Amino acid sequence: MQEHPSGVKSHDVKPHRSLFERLTALISPEPENRTELLEILHDAHERNLIDADALSMIEGVFQVSDLSARDIMVPRSQMDVVDISKPIEEWMPIVLQTAHSRFPAVDGDRDKVVGILLAKDLLRYYAEESFDVRDMLRPAIFIPESKRLNVLLRDFRANRNHMAMVVDEYGGVAGLITIEDVLEQIVGDIEDEYDFDEEEDNILALKDGLFGPRWRVKALTEIEQFNDVLGARFSDEDVDTIGGLVANHLGRVPRKGDVFEIDNLRFEILRADARQVHVLQVEKLPQLPAIEEEA
Repeated sequence: MQEHPSGVKSHDVKPHRSLFERLTALISPEPENRTELLEILHDAHERNLIDADALSMIEGVFQVSDLSARDIMVPRSQMDVVDISKPIEEWMPIVLQTAHSRFPAVDGDRDKVVGILLAKDLLRYYAEESFDVRDMLRPAIFIPESKRLNVLLRDFRANRNHMAMVVDEYGGVAGLITIEDVLEQIVGDIEDEYDFDEEEDNILALKDGLFGPRWRVKALTEIEQFNDVLGARFSDEDVDTIGGLVANHLGRVPRKGDVFEIDNLRFEILRADARQVHVLQVEKLPQLPAIEEEA
């Protein structure tokens, strides 16, 4: 019987295999592209080799490398900001009501972001007789709409930032994005005690697309609300949500990147995992004029 150089017998040595090596052992032949790799992972999930949560996170990692800041940012119109050109008493109720930990600080205009205000720094307002909010501001980070989420996540970690302002090609503020927004693409929604499920956040208007108006829609949006906002006429007899509607239309769980049309609406799946769709982009297509038949 052989002995290990350290004096340990060979049958006592248990080679340690990394997760990557174990995954590689499952792949035969080796996948030639990402699509084949995902198909193998889905097959592994169906054979109970990996659970749904693990598959979701692996898919989320791939999605992060495909998405850019514009895909998940909070649009400019939906941002909660504090205007430091006004007395603190005027915007303090906004801080208390929204209960965010960070706020973009603007100076009279949403395009003029002068810094980031941490809510905890406002404690000094109640403790000190002289308080200058401008002295409390942290530097604001500005990124282009096209910045990839995987690069942004790396920058967030390296620079220990939690929020970035997203600017368009003209330098105007297009929205904001946080490290939590990026992580949610991998691990799913991260809810805390301050998250609220408000219906007005289910459907957000975006810039018009190539064909017409566009919206970002949460999959759990009820069909009735979807119809009211977009002027659609989908039935809610079989399913209650827009996510259920598109799953029924495709006959399977939608996957990120799926593009299809229902009536005069173009759907694109922005976020989905092995179990369900999370976020869609919907664009209204122009209606073709009816062709009258000759008598």
